[in-house]
Amino acid sequence: MPKLKTLLIHPDPEVRSALRDALEDVSFVQVLGEAVTAFEAMELLEAIPYGVFFLGTDLPGDATGIELAQMFAGRKHKPALVFISNSENKAYAAFELGATDYLLWPPAPGRMARTVDRLQNFKQRFREVPTPESYSAEPDDADHDDEQTVKLPLPEEEQDTFLAALKSAWEQTANRRPEIDKLAVTQDGRTILIPYDQIIFVEAFEDYSYVHTANQKFLSSYRLKNLEDRLGPHRFFRVHRKYLVNLDMVTEIASMPGSNFMLRTAGRTRIELPISRRRIAELKKIIGL
Repeated sequence: MPKLKTLLIHPDPEVRSALRDALEDVSFVQVLGEAVTAFEAMELLEAIPYGVFFLGTDLPGDATGIELAQMFAGRKHKPALVFISNSENKAYAAFELGATDYLLWPPAPGRMARTVDRLQNFKQRFREVPTPESYSAEPDDADHDDEQTVKLPLPEEEQDTFLAALKSAWEQTANRRPEIDKLAVTQDGRTILIPYDQIIFVEAFEDYSYVHTANQKFLSSYRLKNLEDRLGPHRFFRVHRKYLVNLDMVTEIASMPGSNFMLRTAGRTRIELPISRRRIAELKKIIGL
């Protein structure tokens, strides 16, 4: 069986070495190269049909790991993207760009095994891009025999200006992408879009989270902190380190023994969630108590 050709993109050689060691015994993965910058990675991709990129979120040079992922937008055949970072700050942006996984480095014991499982699922639907030599050199239509692509070298002194302009144009296009008020989750191989107003609360679960609606719960690849950043402007509030609640669904705030508080939500099944002491004052201010 063909293996997923893998490129390691990170400025720290120790991280790249540790990744090589971690992937050495994965039967369907073959590490074929290392890079430090995004543009080195793109040059290598032109020569080798990579199936997986392990890439740092912060890369030296003119493009970060997140910006490298943006370059793949619209590509039919693009590699799985496993981001490596020492913080979760860019996890939301990574998953919005189609990341297969987001690893906090160094990973917790057993965490890499879940990344491998995700790559295994990715491999089942990945089609390797044919190398340039495998394309037919014959024209598709005799009427086009005279057509040619002319390649003009760009003077070295103009390259930086050109790349800066290209990056600026890309950022302006990317920033215009509309955001819909729905959260995408994957279940049984399907992508389900949950309207924000149908979410009652979100519950932290290890590196992921559960999204609860009135009738069902869905496992999300986002951490609770990432969903807090995304849903906060839509009247969601972090009442506890484990819970993010849709305030439009809250029907009651109850005082409990020991100066504790509990809130109850709407729905056929009444849900009670704790409110941490350090958050109750902010919550009262939001709702006008």
